Amino acid sequence: QVQPVESGGGLVQPGGSLRLSCAASGSLFRSNAMGWYRQAPGKQREWVALISNGGASYYTNSVKGRFTISRDNAKNTVYLQMNNLKPEDTAVYYCKPTTWQWTDYRGQGTQVTVSS
Repeated sequence: QVQPVESGGGLVQPGGSLRLSCAASGSLFRSNAMGWYRQAPGKQREWVALISNGGASYYTNSVKGRFTISRDNAKNTVYLQMNNLKPEDTAVYYCKPTTWQWTDYRGQGTQVTVSS
């Protein structure tokens, strides 16, 4: 099964920005709403944002107003623009179709570290 590939993570100071990318195959991308998720050390994995096939977007409360999810259908890529980052945003970030179970997911995620 083709897997999404995340990139764009890194180390950033509080208040900084990062843009994550998630590249997916055409068939995977076109037929699915896509979600971003994250897992911080010692915490449960949580949903962050999702974007529907039609471009409607939804966010968990802790990132509203700071994160923006978007998709480029021509490039089969989903983005997560993260602004005003906080230390509590530190986590490994994953993307996958919202319909997938985590047992279907074999990606690596991308590490985001917010620290001064």
